[in-house]
Amino acid sequence: MIVAHTGTGFFDRKGNFFKTARDATVSDLAGLLGQIGEGESLAPGIAYMLLERRAEIERLFAEHDRMLEEEAAVKAAREAAALDNDNVAKLPSRPVG
Repeated sequence: MIVAHTGTGFFDRKGNFFKTARDATVSDLAGLLGQIGEGESLAPGIAYMLLERRAEIERLFAEHDRMLEEEAAVKAAREAAALDNDNVAKLPSRPVG
């Protein structure tokens, strides 16, 4: 005799049911990536790799954000120097490490 039982499931943003949170997240990432390649999309495999390498990717984005801040500071310094008719822009100090 089979009796009813409860379970846990996860849904992606489209409302599709998955047994694991990882699978639901991979589905969402694949949806964001869209169709990659001809025929069957490579997006699910790429989405899985993105999730697997999340910590490394987050570090890269943090480094990217720091570089953008430095780039903006350099641009502002150059613009300020141009107003002073000076061709040398002082670079912001970079943190060590």
